[in-house]
Amino acid sequence: MEEPRKTVAVIGAGIVGVSTAIWCLRDGHDVILIDRRGPAEGASHGNGGVLASNGIIPVSVPGLLRNVPGLLLGRDQPLFLKWQYLPRLLPWLTRFLGHANASDVRRRAAAMARIVGDSLAEHQALAKDTGAEKWICPADYVFLYRDRAHFESDSLGWRIRAEHGYTWEELEDTALREYDPAFGPSIGFGVRCPDHGRISDPGRYVEDLARHAETRGARLLIGEVTDVVHENGQVTGLRVDGETVRCDSDVLAAGALSGPLARKLGVKGTMESERGYHLELWEPTIMPRSPVMIAAAKFVATPMEGRLRLAGIVEFGGLDAPPSRAPFRLLERQIRKAMPGIAWKETVEWMGHRPSVADSTPLIGPVPGVAGALMAFGHDHVGLTGGPRTGRLVSQLISGRQPNLELTPYSPARYASARRPT
Repeated sequence: MEEPRKTVAVIGAGIVGVSTAIWCLRDGHDVILIDRRGPAEGASHGNGGVLASNGIIPVSVPGLLRNVPGLLLGRDQPLFLKWQYLPRLLPWLTRFLGHANASDVRRRAAAMARIVGDSLAEHQALAKDTGAEKWICPADYVFLYRDRAHFESDSLGWRIRAEHGYTWEELEDTALREYDPAFGPSIGFGVRCPDHGRISDPGRYVEDLARHAETRGARLLIGEVTDVVHENGQVTGLRVDGETVRCDSDVLAAGALSGPLARKLGVKGTMESERGYHLELWEPTIMPRSPVMIAAAKFVATPMEGRLRLAGIVEFGGLDAPPSRAPFRLLERQIRKAMPGIAWKETVEWMGHRPSVADSTPLIGPVPGVAGALMAFGHDHVGLTGGPRTGRLVSQLISGRQPNLELTPYSPARYASARRPT
């Protein structure tokens, strides 16, 4: 049975929140979209721009624990830590590393395949008739390795992808150069994954989607949400900059900033910020044919409007510390190694925060004990990829329709405290 028209307040105007707003509008609801800075001001601006439909393998894979010292101490490794943050990080990190086993990797992959597997089609459906379609570019997604042995060291991930029906073409030496001559001798093996996509300007894409939502009647508020108001177990509003904004339902989709409100709703210990970096090379002399993952350094190089964006890195240091310099230097060294001779006119640097859940699976669905409260955050490296599908699922739940997939793996209940929020 479908629910009557509601006033839905969406907290967070990144890709997940904006997708939720658009699908709720299409389902006939009134929408208030709230963000402390405005649309696409966080990770939705700075992400790698890849619609990574096969991005189902988590960071926490078998062997991660024994590799951590080398990853932290190696000059050319993509993991960084602000050591003063370690005591605060340790409880979450212990839980995160506890999932670095094959069975949990398979569990997470199965859950994520249902969220990201049709990403290109989901983005096209979301953006239809919004004016944002122009930013969506169907493309291959290519993983680049030093050689076949390096590729085979990732065999668990590729076996799991095959189990979920993903296909690819292996390109070695001459075949790789024929496909894309942009890369130098340090890259000897490639995996071409068809039927993926890229967003040629992620920030402007989400801004255009948000603008469309406003033209359809959504109300955009710039402000800080400090609490969820609920009476007799039912959401009645939000506290925004000291005032109450009335609503029948709210969706917490604030990415890495979702933690404080989640805790107030009784969902605790869920998330940590993975600080990510990008370096944009404007007017580069070499541009790859399609977005690529440089596997040795764990970053993507994505062609965008007028520039090549290098995005990746994992740094743990919390939400407040300033950017580090070493990740930018690493990205520049690695692209010069992968694409010898590349030059560019200027660079633009960015650092932002990915929402990383300890079990690497986003929280999507109702909050236990608070009718009308839902969560939609924690997509770590695939927020752009999974945003449209997540927004559609949340709108279906708000509208009283049963989604066509089992939502238990994503349920916020797995992190809910026994004591209900008051």
